[in-house]
Amino acid sequence: MTQPLITLRDVGKMYLTEDVETHALSGIHLDIAKGEYVSISGPSGCGKSTLLAILGLLDSPSSGSYEINHRSVAQIGANERARIRNKEIGFIFQAFNLIGDLNVFENVELPLTYRPGLSKAERKQRAQAALDRVGMAHRLKHFPSQLSGGQQQRVAVARALVGDPSILLADEPTGNLDSKNGEAVMQLLHELHSAGATICMVTHDPRYADFADRKVFMFDGRIVDEATLQQLRHEEDTRIRKMATGA
Repeated sequence: MTQPLITLRDVGKMYLTEDVETHALSGIHLDIAKGEYVSISGPSGCGKSTLLAILGLLDSPSSGSYEINHRSVAQIGANERARIRNKEIGFIFQAFNLIGDLNVFENVELPLTYRPGLSKAERKQRAQAALDRVGMAHRLKHFPSQLSGGQQQRVAVARALVGDPSILLADEPTGNLDSKNGEAVMQLLHELHSAGATICMVTHDPRYADFADRKVFMFDGRIVDEATLQQLRHEEDTRIRKMATGA
């Protein structure tokens, strides 16, 4: 395997509310290599999105270490974290997060406006190329409200790609789509990975997790193997049924 692009060692995340400690993540060890496609799956509330937020520098771990491109995140200040998010990480969200009063081209170009040294012509060329890659160049003058959900997600993927990031982080990218559009978006991610993109995707759908090279499973804030996940799910279902029946 090539050198890890991302390395997590014993990462934990704890929230303190009203003197109650909630451990969202505990003892997370994870490497993601350049060019790899990793899926993260598990039941609701298991810590998947918290982990993705930490990977995307949107949140910080309470303990442990995180390195991206061999740089320790703990040593990076707020301004540099923002620069790394803009340059190294492409985000794809379940809710698309397109800006309604910007057209397709403007939405895709937007991240580049925060890049110093890029000319208007270069921003235009990059945005056009990203829209070409996702098959949405013919809709560049349209606004998000004029697009279907599948089209909006393709535009969101183009926005994530436009800055040529080191990794794409996708949080339930098919969650707001019907099965046909969901399959189309998954096929698009597959094609991007085949072309060299590094992808880490959170999904609750085992069909979509199978698109990945490697599947990571989570339960109660920890990474577990698939057999352990199935056993824990069975025990949890049994416990809930007993509570419901008063047994």
